[in-house]
Amino acid sequence: MKLKSSTFSNNGYIPKKYTCNGDNMNPPLKIEGVPEGTKSLALIMFDPDVPHSIREDGVWNHWLFWNLDPNTEIIEEGKEPNAVYGITTSNTLDYIGPCPPDGEHRYYFTLYALDTELSLPEGSTREDLERAIGGHILAQSELMGRYTQQ
Repeated sequence: MKLKSSTFSNNGYIPKKYTCNGDNMNPPLKIEGVPEGTKSLALIMFDPDVPHSIREDGVWNHWLFWNLDPNTEIIEEGKEPNAVYGITTSNTLDYIGPCPPDGEHRYYFTLYALDTELSLPEGSTREDLERAIGGHILAQSELMGRYTQQ
């Protein structure tokens, strides 16, 4: 399974448009090779480079959702897909674009193919989602982009 974007390559720079310095909208994503037997997809976007003075765990969760139709091939730019959304570190259910407080940060978009639909309620946390998908992951893919505020 692969997760790609037409606007940045893996390990490349995320365009300003998708950040707090731009339109703060989700980038377009393309999903390929979802394994047979997948019942739903889940995605977590996070920044693991947050200063510990800001977040003790050093992580900022920017976007998380689950129960995305496994036949989904495209997540359109600026259009959040039909899924169930979790709470971000910014205390919202919406996409929050990169906005590093210091230097360059990495932003991981991790896609999971699951053998089940989750009964997790909207507003659940990343930790809740990670517990729920445990033992149900058929495949996963990662797309990492970088961003530095200018």
